[in-house]
Amino acid sequence: MSGKVPQRSPQLGHLSSRVRNVLRGPRPEAVPVLLGRACALVGLLDVAAGVFPRFRHSRMHAIAEVLPGATGPFAAALSLSAGVLLLLLAHGLKRGKRRAWRAAVVLLPAGAVAQFTYRHSVIGVLISLALLAPLLRHRDQFAALPDPRSRWRALANFVLMGAGSLALGLVIVSAHPKTLVGDPSLADRITHVLYGLFGFEGPVDYQGTTSWTVAFSLGALGLLTAITTIYLAFRPEHPAAALTEDDEARLRALLAKHGGRDSLGHFALRRDKAVVFSPSGKAAVTYRVVSGVMLASGDPIGDVEAWPGAIERFMDEARAHSWTPAVMGCSETGAEVWTRETGLDALELGDEAVVDVPDFSLTGRAMRNVRQMVKRIERAGYETRVRRVRDLGETELERIRQAAEDWRGTDTERGFSMALGRVGDPSDGDCLIATAHKADDEPGPYGDLKAILHFVPWGTDGVSLDLMRRDRAADPGMNELLIVAALQAAPKFDIARVSLNFAMFRSALARGEKIGAGPVLRAWRGLLVFLSRWFQIESLYKFNAKFQPRWEPRFVVYRASADLPRLGLAAMQAEGFVNMALPLPRFLRRRAAAPLPCAHRVAERDIQAA
Repeated sequence: MSGKVPQRSPQLGHLSSRVRNVLRGPRPEAVPVLLGRACALVGLLDVAAGVFPRFRHSRMHAIAEVLPGATGPFAAALSLSAGVLLLLLAHGLKRGKRRAWRAAVVLLPAGAVAQFTYRHSVIGVLISLALLAPLLRHRDQFAALPDPRSRWRALANFVLMGAGSLALGLVIVSAHPKTLVGDPSLADRITHVLYGLFGFEGPVDYQGTTSWTVAFSLGALGLLTAITTIYLAFRPEHPAAALTEDDEARLRALLAKHGGRDSLGHFALRRDKAVVFSPSGKAAVTYRVVSGVMLASGDPIGDVEAWPGAIERFMDEARAHSWTPAVMGCSETGAEVWTRETGLDALELGDEAVVDVPDFSLTGRAMRNVRQMVKRIERAGYETRVRRVRDLGETELERIRQAAEDWRGTDTERGFSMALGRVGDPSDGDCLIATAHKADDEPGPYGDLKAILHFVPWGTDGVSLDLMRRDRAADPGMNELLIVAALQAAPKFDIARVSLNFAMFRSALARGEKIGAGPVLRAWRGLLVFLSRWFQIESLYKFNAKFQPRWEPRFVVYRASADLPRLGLAAMQAEGFVNMALPLPRFLRRRAAAPLPCAHRVAERDIQAA
């Protein structure tokens, strides 16, 4: 663990000041935000002008005139289409996206032409050009590069746009009650919308030209859904960043020198992360982009004195793409450097349980429950084996990999900041695997294998828990058995410290249950206990506490309090607790050529069962 925490030298002070003022984060500028909101407002008015006939003839008529086309069947469809497009562009404009700016620059003149051609509205033309003027004037503020994307977005767009078009279509069909013929049922209206989206006439009839207005509007929605889906399906891909072989080799070299500083360092080798290196190459930050959040995990890798250079590159990349920068699970030292060099804020997220092997013992009253459980399981005929990955044969490794996949507690893969994403890779020969075995009269598909614990290296004298898997038919207590086995075997591998699970909000749970805790702290603890029904917050803390660890605080680094909800959602997506994408079927995932991400380092159902 070489290297000292960099102090505020004049050079670092200058860098810190510059980063605070320039690289504090890709905080959207005032002009892009203002123009994005203006487009959203115009889009809403545009949709309203195309849908509600009363709106076009009310006191809002003067405002509606700034919209492209507000009368007639074709004009209503054009107004509706322009409104939806502007709403879709608004978020990209707020983030300063170049492609959104280009689309808006094309759309506004088209709307101005429509104003003059179909309504002869000089005011509408002037307003459209007036909105176009600031876009052109401030074009340098719309330089953000595209986000990672794949063609799954086309399917997601088809589903979401289709649902939105169906809902908006029902509003359109029902917005003309005075001209409706009869009293069509909800089923008839839905059928009419579905037919209209494909350009066919449905069962609902109207008096006068209203039927043409409804037909043009529904057809425009269907066409818009089709065009956007086709565009997303055939546009060039910007795949999610992945770790290249050269990047991995450079990271392994840094970990060989400085890997003992952070227990999460080895998880930087996940191959679904990207990396930026400092100018000197002596430090690096790994990250993944999720929903516009550039999410780093753990501390930077490498020499601490080179961390500011890697952090600066990280912030440059975030700024170039208009991503929201954030760090999950960094140590106290990491949080200090991040906040000092960037001006970001830090919040304690929870505590990591670290067991010092020389101090661990099953004796004593505090370890009574663990000791009794381990002895009970051993009497039931279970035995344990603790080995390095390089010491296992390929046949046994393949059996362990398959068991780990099949014993996963959920269909969704979990893990990002504290999971490696693979088991038994030849490049991870220093990883430690603890397995539990019991001979049965009728062996299962994995022989006598009943449970697996996988640890990754933490420098030369430590390991960090990666995943916990067990056969659901095995006796409860497999996790306790294997953790104890790993701790007892650790001296044989020259391991002096073992990092166990991460306990979110551990200090709040611990202080809230003590005598004398105040009402606010008790209420906060009560909320955490309530949330534990879904996220296993309290059970993880209590499970970790069984082994009498020392607690190392971990922090989340963020730009502004307003970003926390978005950051929380992105973190839950990255960890696999929230799945915003459409995953491949399980049988296809098994056949995929790319390595599959492993589960989160904590199998919540295993903990609960234990």
